[in-house]
Amino acid sequence: MQTFRLPVVLLLLCGVVLVVWFGMPKAAQPIVPERTVTEWDVRWIDASEASGEPAVSDGPWHSATVSRPLTTIPDGAVGAWIRLTVPASSEWRSPGLYIQRLYGLDYTVYENGEAIFRASRGYDFERNIALVPLTANSAASEILIRIESKERAGIGSPVRVGAFDALSSDNVRAEMPNLLLGAAISFLGIVMLAITGLSLWKHRKQAAALSLFVLSTGMLIASYSSLPFYYYPELGRLLLFVFDAAMLVLFPSLFYFSIHLYEHSAAFFKKPVRWLIGYYLFCFLVLIAHLWVGESFYFFYKLFTFYILAPLIVLQLLVTIGLAFRNAFRGNRDSLILSSGILGLAISGIADLVLLSVLHRPHVFYLWKFGLVFLILSLVLVLVRRIAADYSTLLAYSRELELHSHHLQKTERMRVISDLAASIAHEIRNPLQVTRGFLQLLLRRADDDTKGHYTMAISELDRASVIISDFLTFARPEQDSVAPMDVKQELCNIETIMGPMVMLHGGTLRVQASDRLLMLGNVSKFKQAIINMIKNSIESFQEQGNIEVHAYAEGAEIVIRIADNGLGMDAEQIAKLGEPYFSTKTKGTGLGLMVTFRIIEVMKGTLEFRSEKGKGTEAIVRFPLIRLD
Repeated sequence: MQTFRLPVVLLLLCGVVLVVWFGMPKAAQPIVPERTVTEWDVRWIDASEASGEPAVSDGPWHSATVSRPLTTIPDGAVGAWIRLTVPASSEWRSPGLYIQRLYGLDYTVYENGEAIFRASRGYDFERNIALVPLTANSAASEILIRIESKERAGIGSPVRVGAFDALSSDNVRAEMPNLLLGAAISFLGIVMLAITGLSLWKHRKQAAALSLFVLSTGMLIASYSSLPFYYYPELGRLLLFVFDAAMLVLFPSLFYFSIHLYEHSAAFFKKPVRWLIGYYLFCFLVLIAHLWVGESFYFFYKLFTFYILAPLIVLQLLVTIGLAFRNAFRGNRDSLILSSGILGLAISGIADLVLLSVLHRPHVFYLWKFGLVFLILSLVLVLVRRIAADYSTLLAYSRELELHSHHLQKTERMRVISDLAASIAHEIRNPLQVTRGFLQLLLRRADDDTKGHYTMAISELDRASVIISDFLTFARPEQDSVAPMDVKQELCNIETIMGPMVMLHGGTLRVQASDRLLMLGNVSKFKQAIINMIKNSIESFQEQGNIEVHAYAEGAEIVIRIADNGLGMDAEQIAKLGEPYFSTKTKGTGLGLMVTFRIIEVMKGTLEFRSEKGKGTEAIVRFPLIRLD
């Protein structure tokens, strides 16, 4: 769930943008529908022509339409005259003229030869909006627009004539999605940048790069809109600076994040990344100088931030795409996600270019914004996957450390008990043997009334001797002699030995073993361990007890399963098996199973128990399999 949290937040923000956009109240529909002008005339302005009143008769006029606009300024020209005829506007109380895309830096609107609106820009941003109030005329009138610019001058969208308030609302509604989307993504970038310090140190730089990429993307989308330039013309130079600065942050942060996604490439690109960051910082200083000095610094601004920077950006993108697709073909999931994001951005950019070529008219690129959002989603998902993977690894290490600590504690307890058991067993065994000998002598001379007491005493001494033997085996489980042995043969011998005992307790014992199950070990110790487990199964019998022993090869191991249908155990009891002095029997010491664990451990095997209360227990023993070629 945590893996997809940030992408979901981004999707929710985009959803809020769409809801706000579509939920904005539309302007009240006018009683008289608006009119659209799709044809006009264009005359280029020579450099020698002074600005002033329109000279309609000078120079040739060229016809232009919405599908075939003339906006590219030819050599020797500094702008264009636009001539169009608007229908009668007396039907509206406050008529207006609206051009969503007018290309030019300075323009003046004339109605019937009189200047009614003038706008001027002292910075290089040619995409403009014209929203001009008109005089209510009962007949059609002629509108002239004088445009002065550097590269483009003209109209790139239909000219709409209607109620001024309705046109103004439509203008805001048309540009608001860009601002909302940019603001939402910028807010997400700020939040991500604020919480970067909470991430792991190894991911902190990547998280910071991704946060800067998201923040710069939002600023880029917001500052690309024409609406702030129209309503706040005094902030135009600052908005252009924000747009260029966002570009200088977006591409290096994307490149830094991408190359550090692959550890093997991060070292190779370490020095080039430093050079690139240095050049981007230099370009940032050029931006500040251009903002401070003005248009006299335009040549150096264009040289360093476009003509030199553009090839570097293309090279960065090619390296990023190459790394992503190369690792994607190698099966790297993060690369697959990143490749899909880059592919989405590429498809959106190609779609914009296709629309530009198919429509044969100025096209405002907007699909790339969706591609950028998709790329952000993929980058966030990659980073979250990395953090989640490290978190899982940390949890795994913690569990492993806990198990290791538990094993060390258990080993230390076993060592103390082993030393104590060995010393006690040696000190007690000799006096017990002497006592047993004297009791046997007394038994021969005893009368019938006391023979039972002597016999019981000798039996208890024998039981104490068995316990001491278990102590010694537990303390020193080393094998006297190790040799290859046939597991099937030894299990058959155990079946012969234990079969009668199982029958006496009303049960059955079945042994199934595959051929050629060879292992290294001590035969007597092996028998002791298996017999101990079979005895435990016998003691857990209910009615019609059943014990099944199944041995087979599994890979490089021999697996021996000893299953019964006895009382069974719960999870808490299973967890304590093999611990000192723990037994499920009322008079048990727990030594038998402790000895069994030690014997199997010395023979490089493992012992695992599975049980369910009331349904029985299964012991699974695994030993290394040897092959005699």
